[in-house]
Amino acid sequence: MSKNIVPLSKFLAVMLRHHPEDFGITLDEFGFTSLDPVWQAIENKFDNRYNHQDVLDVVAGDKQGKKRYEIVHGKIRAMYGHSAPEVSYPPIEPPDLLYHGTSPQAEGKIKAEGLQSLGRQYVHLTTNIELATTVAVRHASQPVLLIIRAKEAYQAGIVFYQAETEHYLVKHLPPKFIEFS
Repeated sequence: MSKNIVPLSKFLAVMLRHHPEDFGITLDEFGFTSLDPVWQAIENKFDNRYNHQDVLDVVAGDKQGKKRYEIVHGKIRAMYGHSAPEVSYPPIEPPDLLYHGTSPQAEGKIKAEGLQSLGRQYVHLTTNIELATTVAVRHASQPVLLIIRAKEAYQAGIVFYQAETEHYLVKHLPPKFIEFS
């Protein structure tokens, strides 16, 4: 039976996205910190429950393939940017279409204002319809799938970023580039 690493993933989110100062962790301007203080905080919280491989498993991604963290040159950070500091990626030309799942309650506001990052740094979009639906089911039993005309938006000046293979990010997407199902 495999170990439940969900609590570890959630703890990393608190440390790397929301309250690093509570754990004596300092994030650099790109959101990275050394693995050593992160590992120390994990040991303080969970004793011997998790090992280094468990951290690597969390970094590798969840069952749906979504990566929330990355390790580069011995440093770790939360991907996508939810709190501070600003997590940045180079701009990229997106594919023709991307997808975003949401709740029926949010659909009216999106039709009027478009997709906005709200309390996050970016709006998350994907090339994977199933993934967009899976994410939306966390917020609504009958999710709404939005089709994003990403290439058209890009050609109109909207800047896209790519956090990983199936995930694209944008600060704001006007409703004229969104197809509602």
